[in-house]
Amino acid sequence: MSPYLNLQAVLSLIKRYWFLIALLAICLATVADLNGTLRALGGWLKNHRGPEIVVVTIFLFSGFALSPDQLKDGLKDIKGMLLACVVIFIFAPLTAALFSLISMDSGILIGIFLVAVMPSSLSSGVVMTAAAGGNAAHALVTTIAANALSVFTIPYFLTALLMCIGHGTAVHIDKAAIMLKIGLLVVLPLAAGMLAKHHFFALYQRFAGKISLVNQSMILLIVWIAMSQTRGILISSGFTAALIIGLSFIYHGLLLLGAWGLIRFSGRGRGKMESILFIGGQKTLPLSVILQMSLFPQYGVALLVCVLHQVVHLMMDGYLVERLKKA
Repeated sequence: MSPYLNLQAVLSLIKRYWFLIALLAICLATVADLNGTLRALGGWLKNHRGPEIVVVTIFLFSGFALSPDQLKDGLKDIKGMLLACVVIFIFAPLTAALFSLISMDSGILIGIFLVAVMPSSLSSGVVMTAAAGGNAAHALVTTIAANALSVFTIPYFLTALLMCIGHGTAVHIDKAAIMLKIGLLVVLPLAAGMLAKHHFFALYQRFAGKISLVNQSMILLIVWIAMSQTRGILISSGFTAALIIGLSFIYHGLLLLGAWGLIRFSGRGRGKMESILFIGGQKTLPLSVILQMSLFPQYGVALLVCVLHQVVHLMMDGYLVERLKKA
């Protein structure tokens, strides 16, 4: 085989798995940032509403890519929404409860519990559903519904899980603040994007193929901001970090298996299964970080669990997106 063909094969592989490669590069670059430049810039973005701006941008573009008919179809798929909610609100906490049977550091378990009770990610699940050829409208509707329900489920589920390890912390959630956040960060930009599409349809036709690429790039930006906040803990806890990565692979893998089992049992095919896989299995990061900092500040390793799980599930699901594309 000629060197030219080898180069073409490598470039083709990079193009196909660019998201995974970029995700790994961001993690390595942040860890290797000896002079602290990337960490300082990531911290500056976090302190200046960087994550919120990224989420608004994602849903603005998502709305730009949607049509009212697609959103209507997403609202009609109640069965799919219920299946995704089974993974989010039943499979996830029960799986985390099984981890409490394993003897390990309390901080790691608390981190897993925080991840388990979270609703679906506000951004990455929708982006990956669309990238895999699934129903992005259904993913959006399910994401909004799951995040709205979570303000009522988190206090009870997290309290129950903490009792598994004899931790009696009371959990309080500012329901009004979270509802307002969902409205401002998701619903409002989504509606604005759909309205913009109606008025600038020619622009949409020109750039429609690039929207998924832009949104995936925004996800990478969120990961970089999150990684910059936990670099110190990551560097000082090498073995613990490796253990957390392994546990995150197992945990998210079990959620994907549970979602796949529901998909097979319900007979859902391509176009209707992707949102259950990605919305059901992925967990939002900002809320878990807020709860860790307010309820468990003494368990810094729990914050590391939340961030590393985010990276791990993005890697696993990024690979899954490419497999679904190929299929």
